[in-house]
Amino acid sequence: MIDWIAADWGTSHLRVWGMASDTVVHAAESGQGMSRLTRAEFEPALLALTSDWLPEDRITPVVACGMLGSQQGWVEAPYTTVPCVPLGNTLACAPTRDLRLSVHVVPGLKQLSPADVMRGEETQVAGFLARNPGWDGVICLPGTHSKWVHVSAGEVVSFQTFMTGEIFALLSEHSILRHSVSGWDEQGFVHGFDQGMERPERLLARLFSIRAETLLQGQDAAFARARLSGLLIGAELAASKPYWLGQRVAVIGAQTIAHPYATALARLSVPVGTYDATELTLAGLFAARAFLPQDQTPCAH
Repeated sequence: MIDWIAADWGTSHLRVWGMASDTVVHAAESGQGMSRLTRAEFEPALLALTSDWLPEDRITPVVACGMLGSQQGWVEAPYTTVPCVPLGNTLACAPTRDLRLSVHVVPGLKQLSPADVMRGEETQVAGFLARNPGWDGVICLPGTHSKWVHVSAGEVVSFQTFMTGEIFALLSEHSILRHSVSGWDEQGFVHGFDQGMERPERLLARLFSIRAETLLQGQDAAFARARLSGLLIGAELAASKPYWLGQRVAVIGAQTIAHPYATALARLSVPVGTYDATELTLAGLFAARAFLPQDQTPCAH
């Protein structure tokens, strides 16, 4: 039997786990991300995945992170300003009709200068620190919007966001380059990364050369797609050098997106380790349970 539910509610997907302490008993997911829901639809989307898990004789707390805490989400969980511990110390309570549920949302983090925000990644950072107490360094969280997070003495000191993943998706799926890129060739990534890192100011010209070399020199589509990724990540690492230079770096993400970053950092002789995002999300949500109120009465609708 479960005693709480962990939830990671992103822009496009919802993932939930029925938990007995820190052990996963049930798991489910759907495409009911924040961007597809009105405020009134969040509770039904959650119940569609978890209703069968819920005991009838007591309230089951839900600890959730991600975009359900945004202005457009279920309930706004105000940002905590860095420097701070990654979880803050309070959870926002989302209104529910089903008396079996009490839903609590982890706040995101904000940085005033330069302006930046995150929602969801702070929970992975908290999970990493829970698994690696006393760790100081930089955490890289690649994805649609990759984050570089400086951590010291258990606090997030500063962070910076790059739209690398989104730009890669736009260029590879919706630009003229979509006709030239498909698959993956590791040598193409290395070639593109070296170019992007060495001359980031030539990024826009290098991007079009992918198309030209395909037309004129028969460049392989797998090489071209990996080269595109390498160019973008090279430009990102050139810009994020103040974060990783002289630091040890932990890359948190699924293998497919963490591997290119780990490869790139290793080429720069940066000490780097890779960690699974799902495991650390669960570890962070488990740590957030400490902030649940003693009174588990559901929030009023």
